[in-house]
Amino acid sequence: MPDTPPVILADEPGSFPHSVLAERHPAIIRQVREAFPYGPEQHRALDALLENCTKGVIEPLPATAPDRADWAAWGVDEYTGRSWFDVPWLWSESWFYRQLLEAVGYFGSGPWQGIDPFRPFKLAELDAPETDEELAALDALDGRPADEQAAALLHGSLWGNRADLGFRLSDADAESRDAVPGLVADDSAALRSLLDGADTLCLVADNAGRELVPDLLLIAHLLAQGRVRRVILHVKPYPYYVSDATTADVVDAVRRLTRAPGAAAGHGRELWSAMADGSLTVRAHPFSCAPLPYRAMPDDLRAEFAAAAVTVVKGDLNYRRLVGDRMWSPTTSFAGVTDYFPGPVAALRTLKSDVITGLAPATEAALVAAEGQRWRTGGTHALIQVRP
Repeated sequence: MPDTPPVILADEPGSFPHSVLAERHPAIIRQVREAFPYGPEQHRALDALLENCTKGVIEPLPATAPDRADWAAWGVDEYTGRSWFDVPWLWSESWFYRQLLEAVGYFGSGPWQGIDPFRPFKLAELDAPETDEELAALDALDGRPADEQAAALLHGSLWGNRADLGFRLSDADAESRDAVPGLVADDSAALRSLLDGADTLCLVADNAGRELVPDLLLIAHLLAQGRVRRVILHVKPYPYYVSDATTADVVDAVRRLTRAPGAAAGHGRELWSAMADGSLTVRAHPFSCAPLPYRAMPDDLRAEFAAAAVTVVKGDLNYRRLVGDRMWSPTTSFAGVTDYFPGPVAALRTLKSDVITGLAPATEAALVAAEGQRWRTGGTHALIQVRP
């Protein structure tokens, strides 16, 4: 294990974490307030959350909260009474989304119970014309060799809605010609080796909508080609981080595929059948919404990951949880910070926060020379990292 820097806080004005708590979270409250015809009770609770998350202190959950024991184990008693900005950023971000659900009555017994406050945003993205354009790329992929299809679908899953599913197939050398490549670490060959003939793949999903669709298409391809026998898709047990995928979002995405024209519909039907016969299983473990790194995972989840041929961890938040939400030196060994993980693990991530490990010194130097530190958070770079 490399020397461990302290966990990231949000107490430094001007920092990226501070801006998330001070600016992004209030904006999300306003957007959620406008997205539903909530009543006076929800409006009052949202207004109180807006005041509390920017100027107040962390307050305990109601005694009736169904997950009160979970949050007690996750540190809420330790942090009660402290500013949101003075506790680990990963923790305070997760707490914000839990409190937002509390404010809109998601866990209550009233009419808003179980209503996803982010659903309008997810559906709008899933139904956008751009989604049709991206799915149309599948028709062109159909005639390609299986390895090229797999490469395109892997990159589609990596970049989500930032690239079509034929990612740079028409110019295979473009990436290597870039002065600072979009892909700052590429262990895709090692990942393909782990996937070929795998009995079980665990895929820890990130976002819903147009980012979940490429994940599902990759799964459909791997199952249809016999490259993996079974896939366990880990999603969130309740709405989280605006766009993180839940079971309902998986169903919406599969339905979206089945009603699309061309090859996409066939993939949708394959996924539907795979869920029916158990070759694709959806999991929603409570720890998926925990404000903690994966190093603290419970034993049952550890056993599941240990039994997989490889666990693929998608997205920025899951990467932070995988390596630890700390300001590592970018050249810190990815294998070193994930040595606790109970089996082979791969990260597919677009860079949207400060945390990064596993870069070659020359790559870091080129990024800094070209962009300062903006490359860490702008979403214009990505990585595929593997620890066998």
